[in-house]
Amino acid sequence: MRSRFIGDRKFYRVAMGVTLPIMIQNFITNFVSLLDNLMVGRVGTAPMSGVAIVNQVLFVLNLCIFGAVSGAGIFTAQYAGSGDDEGVRATFRFKLLSVLALTAAGIAALSLFGEELVKLWLRGEGSPEEAALYLKYGMEYLRAMLWGLPAFAAANAYCSTLRENGETVVPMAAGIAAVAVNLFFNYVLIFGHFGAPAMGVRGAAVATVISRYVELVLAAGWTHTHKGRMPFAAGLYRTLRVPRRLAGQIFRKGTPLLINEGLWAAGMAVLNQCYSARGLNVVPAINIESTVWNAMSVAFMATGNAVGILIGQKLGQGQDGDRVMDDLAKLTFFSVALNVVTAVLLAAISEVFPLLYETTAEVRALAASFIRVSAVMMPFCAFTNCCYFAMRSGGKTLITFLFDSVFVWGVCVPLAYILTRFTALPVVPLFFICQATEAVKCVIGLHMIRERKWMQTITV
Repeated sequence: MRSRFIGDRKFYRVAMGVTLPIMIQNFITNFVSLLDNLMVGRVGTAPMSGVAIVNQVLFVLNLCIFGAVSGAGIFTAQYAGSGDDEGVRATFRFKLLSVLALTAAGIAALSLFGEELVKLWLRGEGSPEEAALYLKYGMEYLRAMLWGLPAFAAANAYCSTLRENGETVVPMAAGIAAVAVNLFFNYVLIFGHFGAPAMGVRGAAVATVISRYVELVLAAGWTHTHKGRMPFAAGLYRTLRVPRRLAGQIFRKGTPLLINEGLWAAGMAVLNQCYSARGLNVVPAINIESTVWNAMSVAFMATGNAVGILIGQKLGQGQDGDRVMDDLAKLTFFSVALNVVTAVLLAAISEVFPLLYETTAEVRALAASFIRVSAVMMPFCAFTNCCYFAMRSGGKTLITFLFDSVFVWGVCVPLAYILTRFTALPVVPLFFICQATEAVKCVIGLHMIRERKWMQTITV
């Protein structure tokens, strides 16, 4: 058992070399998002709820962008593993063109239909005046946030490519600098310090937009001034052409992944919308839960990314299947064990964290209950996340589509809809039942991994 699930020092040195910088970057990013959320939460429940709703809408677009870079990133990791710089160059161009096209479409859709989307979360029990305030603050925040989306998309293309080439420190440093800028301008613009006007939720959005451009400038600037370490940057913009054969391969493999990310994010948004049918108090409570969850889930998200990168590189090198499975077992065990510890910490702060918000006792009590449920499910999420990234590393994006978003829309969303519309079940046990479907997903993921059908080299 020990030899199967626990590696030697060299194994963990390599794994942590990839995992730790991603974990640090994600933690700092999410911690500053947490502080951002707390700052808006100190303004009041209505501003916090309006921002929370808009962030759920933007989350769908952000995950589509992530899906676009991830689809091409499967090829990037394998090209990097085989030392094919031209292949890396072509996949980067595909990433950049696809994310900018998605961003343009997203900005157009949100500009035209943003208000109608926000209103979907405002149909629960509560006063019309309260719902109108949520809408007012949400739209104020959304209009400003749209300006940062192009920078967010381009920065994702650069940072993901650097990671897939083994350079995880630079994206981490760019992310740290960006969140420091975000935090500073949050303090200045939300509350009106150093002579600046107190802009409230609009100030929070402007601070985020500034930080997006800082991250892009730093990541792109380092890439193009270190061509010796990142040879794919040489002649990167000599043309934007992507070989037709490669574009077709990425499109076939990447489109299911892009659709998966978009549908999964939309599924999460619909789940939260279903929960909000139990009352407007659920909206800020879910926001508090998701804020601390994002900060604490960095461990399993980082190890999942490490699985995608390290297993993808091994497949690109043509390593033996048994050895790949052995490394995957050790990485997965490490992720689950780490997240058992994280879950205990999350449960321990469940009563304390909601007290940081300027909101009602009912909202705080709901948030604490949601946090405890999430803590119970965290190790299960760690396992399924490793399964997802392993299957994705081999290019089996149709399988990941079935495993991820089809499961959400085929199981979780119908379950939540039925329970909220046709039963009087209180929101906390309802939330637990819907989250507990992750245990079922673990069984499915284990079966898919053991089948080994995902294990292939796609760059030859």
